[in-house]
Amino acid sequence: MSGARSDDGRLRRGAAVMASGTAVSRLLGLLRSMVLFAAIGATGQAADAFAVANKLPNVMYMLLVGGVLNAVLVPQVVRAYKSGAGQVYVDKLLTFGFVVLFGLTAVLTLAAPLLVRLYADAASPAQMDLAVTFAYWCVPQVFFYGVYALLGQVLNARSSFGPYMWAPVVNNVVSIIGFLVFIVAFGAVPESGYASAKAWGTSQVVVLAGAATLGVVAQALVLFPALRAAGVRYRPRWGVRDAGLGRAGRVATWTLVGLGVGQLAYVVVSRVVSQAPGAADRATDVASNAAYDAAFLIFMLPHSLVTVSLATALFTRLAEQAHDGDARAVRATLSYGMRVVGVFTVLAAAVLAVLAIPVTQLILPSATAQATDAVAQVVVAMVIGLPAFGAWSMCQRVYYAYEDTRSMVPVQVGMALVVVGGALVARAVLPATYWVVGVGVAMSVSYLVGSVVALRHLHQRLHGVDGGRVLRLHLRALLAAVPAALVGLGLLLLLSWLLPGGFVVAAVTCVLVGLAMVLVYVKVLRALRVRELDDLLRPVVGRLSGVRPLRPLLRVLAPGAPPAPEPDEADAAPTRAPRRATSQPHYPLTPWAAWPGSGVGDPMVAEAPPGAAPLVPELPPAPRPPRTARSRPHYPPGHPLYRPSRPMSDWLGGDDEPAAAPDLGPGAGPVAGPVAGPEVGPGVGPAAGPQARPDAGPEARPWPRFDGGDDERPSPGGPQTPGGPV
Repeated sequence: MSGARSDDGRLRRGAAVMASGTAVSRLLGLLRSMVLFAAIGATGQAADAFAVANKLPNVMYMLLVGGVLNAVLVPQVVRAYKSGAGQVYVDKLLTFGFVVLFGLTAVLTLAAPLLVRLYADAASPAQMDLAVTFAYWCVPQVFFYGVYALLGQVLNARSSFGPYMWAPVVNNVVSIIGFLVFIVAFGAVPESGYASAKAWGTSQVVVLAGAATLGVVAQALVLFPALRAAGVRYRPRWGVRDAGLGRAGRVATWTLVGLGVGQLAYVVVSRVVSQAPGAADRATDVASNAAYDAAFLIFMLPHSLVTVSLATALFTRLAEQAHDGDARAVRATLSYGMRVVGVFTVLAAAVLAVLAIPVTQLILPSATAQATDAVAQVVVAMVIGLPAFGAWSMCQRVYYAYEDTRSMVPVQVGMALVVVGGALVARAVLPATYWVVGVGVAMSVSYLVGSVVALRHLHQRLHGVDGGRVLRLHLRALLAAVPAALVGLGLLLLLSWLLPGGFVVAAVTCVLVGLAMVLVYVKVLRALRVRELDDLLRPVVGRLSGVRPLRPLLRVLAPGAPPAPEPDEADAAPTRAPRRATSQPHYPLTPWAAWPGSGVGDPMVAEAPPGAAPLVPELPPAPRPPRTARSRPHYPPGHPLYRPSRPMSDWLGGDDEPAAAPDLGPGAGPVAGPVAGPEVGPGVGPAAGPQARPDAGPEARPWPRFDGGDDERPSPGGPQTPGGPV
């Protein structure tokens, strides 16, 4: 039990460290996006061209590197360190990974024009040429993203979670500095005129795209000192044959298949949204690739803060439990992760849906009202599926822990079909200004479909997924989110009526409305006795308790006494019958009492108080042998009450016909009575047995008592002694 508590504490600390690093990184990421949108805008040719080009390394990384490493590296490293060959395995794996990444990045950089035309279908040739130029500078980020992922997953396998989550902070700082240099040197839109693709030259491309790539380089390099601090002394080793990568290669193959299916769907989505500005007649500020990226950035903010941090911390535990074959522990970890993530994602979806416009104004401070509304609509469409996205992310970790990416492919195919179908239906039915909104709705539906199908499959594999508790938790969270959303909408309308618009007002609105919704949500969940809320808030409250201005708020959010935990449905034991007066006493055995013949093990000594003799468990009585014809009180031969047993055949006679007497041998007389007496010798008649008189009632006994009382009479005809009858 103490080991489980220490593991839970380490998990919470690791999740808190990652959540804090992710929070800082995401905040700086928002600042980075704000500076970028101020430099080139959220709509227009230049913004869409840079969005496609800068997205290519992320897409290629997720397709060819990211998913493979998530599926392969952590389980393989955990297994290698358990076998004692962890350092050699890590050296060979990193060396092999670096070489493959370098060759892959070189090929993708040469194929940049093809990749741009695959993911974009803009009507302007100048926009396509600018996107290709940006791609030559951005695609080399694939190598450094891969190095960052390799080193980060090795650190996670060594339970060093902080550096992996804090490294993107360096990336954001470097990028922000570079984008600020661009604004200082060339100005901001719309005054600079760089919203059009024709206005761009080499210097502008080098500063903007070079700053983005330099940030990714710094993000990867800062992990090398952290790797050494974690006890991993990397040195290049080559030897793929004996590195045990065959199993990893099989897992990676199916991971690539699944991710390839998802990226084919994204190709369709990207081409559909890139066609929206050209298809909109006389419409300005139409949502396209850049608007999609801005909305997706807002959508991913809560997911990155909690879901990714908790799932990453749980993944190492899941990998160890899956390696040990402990399906019950995997089921419990999956259930816990989905419940804690669900508490947060339901609240985050409600808050972002209510504050979609103010949040978009913070991200796009220089955007027009039409552009802000266009992006906010996409945000609302995406955040509807945020709880389902969290559940799907936890299911993915279970598949990766078992290295069973093959079973995940059908789920990904179904999700891809939903997204492609939704995008094509939106293009055919909706106006061009709402195509991206339709894509957002299709994404939300795909997350719901993927989580349901994955949980159904995992239910068969794990003999249950604790679905009842997970569903009840989400229903209670939804019940708490409804009043929180109503309070938030009312306060939002009041503030919009009282205060003018602007960046500062949007920030104040987000703080006040968000805080009010959080308080209402927490109060309702406390009334509903949702103990997962305390598990979510405990690390946050502990880290912020030293900030004096936040102490009144933290007292409200502080976890209370947790209610009794609900049992796992798959492991619920039957209700024990109430104890009776005849129940055996129970001794404090540890951890269980293994009785002889139970098939469990040897008897174990109970725990005794300090200084006392050890207790020995009371063993059950030995099994009694079955009764036979001799199962009567036993007396020694020569005793006046000794009677030999009759054969069973003599007892089977009818009531009217007495059974035949046994032959006692030559010289012996006939047996007197139903039970023959002993043979006392030649020429001596048999002893008269104690017979029940025919006229005796039910109180008559066929066997006389002999307990030494004075009122006892000896058997008639019994052996005599000089002192009288015995």
